[in-house]
Amino acid sequence: MAPAETKKADSGPPKLSDYSTILDESTFEQILEMDDDDEDRDFSKSIVYGFFDQAENTFKKIQKEIDDKNLNELSALGHFLKGSSATLGLIKVKDGCEKIQHFGAGKDETGVIDEPDKEVSLKAIKKTLDEVVVAYRKVEKLLRRYYGEEVPEEEEEKPAEKPAEKEEKTEEKRAEKEAPKETKDAKDTEATKDTKEPVESKQSKDSEVKEASK
Repeated sequence: MAPAETKKADSGPPKLSDYSTILDESTFEQILEMDDDDEDRDFSKSIVYGFFDQAENTFKKIQKEIDDKNLNELSALGHFLKGSSATLGLIKVKDGCEKIQHFGAGKDETGVIDEPDKEVSLKAIKKTLDEVVVAYRKVEKLLRRYYGEEVPEEEEEKPAEKPAEKEEKTEEKRAEKEAPKETKDAKDTEATKDTKEPVESKQSKDSEVKEASK
């Protein structure tokens, strides 16, 4: 099945060696060697885009089997996607799927130690699936760009504020609110003081007049 037409990117393909943590370049190059035309790369593209469809469908199946608590099927699905992702050199996807295979078989992530608690295994599979999907999205974006597809840039996430910073901002806002009140209180005090002073002066003068009359 030929890959669907995609919007071409203006810039050239990304340098695969810059993404060695998510893609094994030497493994992926073995797929590229199957292409008759180094410019179009229709054959390798059909394999890669076929994997995209396969991965999306497998993720849905894994989620369904998690809901059904079917560990045997989860182990089989992990093994299946591990093989196809390893063929393309998708390092983190392959590693995550291998963990799902082990968890489904009632083992720990290494596949060595037994895990008798089914719920623990299911929880581990769910967590690992989330991690695999994140890793898959990154390498999917990379490969789509490699084949000339225009992929929108992801928005940069803003770092979460630390609790201390939040408290500091809260104190600043509180101080800003209280400042006008304090200023108003100060003005009222001054006004009261100014009002009292003339009264006191008048009383003093009246006393002086009385003393003079005596």
